[in-house]
Amino acid sequence: MMDAFRRNLIEKLGETKFTKIEKAKIGIAGAGGLGSNCAACLVRVGFKHFTLVDFDRVDPSNLDRQFYFEDQVGMKKVEALRTNLLRINPGLELQMFPVKLELANIQEIFRDCDVIVECLDRAEAKSMLVAGMLPTGKLIVSASGLGGYGSSDAVKVHKLKANLILIGDLASDIEKAPALSPRVHIAAAKQADVVLEFVAGK
Repeated sequence: MMDAFRRNLIEKLGETKFTKIEKAKIGIAGAGGLGSNCAACLVRVGFKHFTLVDFDRVDPSNLDRQFYFEDQVGMKKVEALRTNLLRINPGLELQMFPVKLELANIQEIFRDCDVIVECLDRAEAKSMLVAGMLPTGKLIVSASGLGGYGSSDAVKVHKLKANLILIGDLASDIEKAPALSPRVHIAAAKQADVVLEFVAGK
């Protein structure tokens, strides 16, 4: 079955690009609405090597927008996500860290990764990740401004620095306009698309 999966992607992407994808190591900080859905998108285009970090557990309130299911409520998100991603591709190589990211551990955790996808909830955590990883030169794909619904064309890709890309409308605040599935999925898919373009090339 997975041979057919690979052949299909090689036919669509070409052998050279697909080889780059299979070799790349992707770090994902946060396994919530952005992180869980971005990871699923990346697995479906052939990425195999992931480092995923989240200290939280699946809550019933997550099920409206995150890649989890009712029978996984109460599980650690990294363990539930491992199960779900392996259902797409059993050949994945996953490093799962159920820890809180801090300046003291962030560079060590993502040491071997080629790209870091920032999928954290709080503004201070997002800023910490960018500040901690920017000096490494690794590509960081961050997100901000995903709240509410409608006007989905406002969710755009912004290149802020040579190795920092930001996805979002740069305006909406989830405290005033809660995060809902459509715009969260759009942002997560855009994050995955940026990673794909960076690794495989245009």
